[in-house]
Amino acid sequence: MGKAKRASERRDEGLSLERIVEVAIELLDAEGEDGLTFRALATRLATGSGAIYWHVANKSELLVAASNAIVAREMKALGTRAAPRKAIRNIAVSLYEGIDAHPWVGAQLFRAPSETAMLQIFERIGREIQAMGVSRRAQFTSVSALVSYIIGVSVQNAANGRQHDPRMSRAEFLKTIAARWEALDPDEYPFTRKVAAQMREHNDRAEFLAGVDLILNGIALGC
Repeated sequence: MGKAKRASERRDEGLSLERIVEVAIELLDAEGEDGLTFRALATRLATGSGAIYWHVANKSELLVAASNAIVAREMKALGTRAAPRKAIRNIAVSLYEGIDAHPWVGAQLFRAPSETAMLQIFERIGREIQAMGVSRRAQFTSVSALVSYIIGVSVQNAANGRQHDPRMSRAEFLKTIAARWEALDPDEYPFTRKVAAQMREHNDRAEFLAGVDLILNGIALGC
């Protein structure tokens, strides 16, 4: 028993919240939220659940910490030298790609909008909106519109990327969707049928950024 106890203590010596969050992110990326359990986490960390509970109270707290870490990493990588509009586009792309790589982050952001991760995004975009010279009365609405669009579309994109058969290429997937649109009733869906060709040819990232630009153009007009 003495040897086993000493071995356990040695394994736990290097355990920190940062290490727990790091491994939690690995589990979330590989297994999704359902795969993140304290038992699975303890196994990967070669420790007991009690050592983990010393740092985090429950799974919800761990999800918050994990999403905070991902968003902080994305924000840190951006730097601060770009002009305001360019900076906002950079933030948008970073979040778009970050949520695509870690789909669980998007769900967590919607679930906990008052936590640090979402506040980091709101603050970062808010500073750029201020730098654009947007009037004080329009700043909150402007930032809210951008954050809602960026997070919402990023989450949808991540979900779309995991819906189609992995054996099917993206081009084949879009071709299939476009064909369905073209086959719709012309009286009920005249517009959708008309833009079906654009669905077949569009680039998700480019369309996403075009939406960001539309919002920014509207904000600029309303300044």
